[in-house]
Amino acid sequence: MMVLGISGSPRKQKKSGVHKLVETVLEATGLEYEFVSLRKKNISGCIACLGCVQDNVCKVEDDLQPLRERIVEADGYVIGAPNYYSGLNASTHALFERWFQFRHQEGDLLWGKLGVAVGVGGTEGHYPADDIEKFFLYNFIETVAKVGGQGAASCFSCGYGETCKVGIPYFLHGEGVRITEQSVPDVAKQPEVMQAAEEAGKLLGRRLREGHDRLQVTQKMQAVMMEKFKGAV
Repeated sequence: MMVLGISGSPRKQKKSGVHKLVETVLEATGLEYEFVSLRKKNISGCIACLGCVQDNVCKVEDDLQPLRERIVEADGYVIGAPNYYSGLNASTHALFERWFQFRHQEGDLLWGKLGVAVGVGGTEGHYPADDIEKFFLYNFIETVAKVGGQGAASCFSCGYGETCKVGIPYFLHGEGVRITEQSVPDVAKQPEVMQAAEEAGKLLGRRLREGHDRLQVTQKMQAVMMEKFKGAV
């Protein structure tokens, strides 16, 4: 069994809460895993060329190409992203847009697999985690757990965080805010979040080791999708 972890954060490893949580989940699975960071990778969004229709292989030439086989071969996923305007950041959204290549002619390369969705935000991380869960659903991947944590918004390091009246530090702490090492949010200092990440990893590892039925998971996810689209026509 192999689990693929992907961090969509553009930050360096040491400053990325997304990286910390994804890595924590992966380690807790007890399974072989591979960790990929999208930092400095060039992955564009889907351009709707339909070049993937015949063979379920995207024809856009960029950094997603060497990642494709790892996505296909993985038995499970741990994917995390930062909160940008209550949603996914562009790099992670582009990654998922390009998963359109797996869907044609009942392409089942990803169907019935399992995943953990991770989100980190300046206030909270559930928005990107919810979006990841949605993209998993579109590919009939079951989200076994979601992990959300509070990280350091860019306002804490931009140089104006103590005086800007529209920045996260001001919104969180009010007038006279002072940015110190203790006041900067860090998922590693949030025991409940780190515990949730560990528990998510253990659950994913247990489900995969038990040999989950991909067909059963697929049918379950398809039923959820059908319910989602009820009333659309």
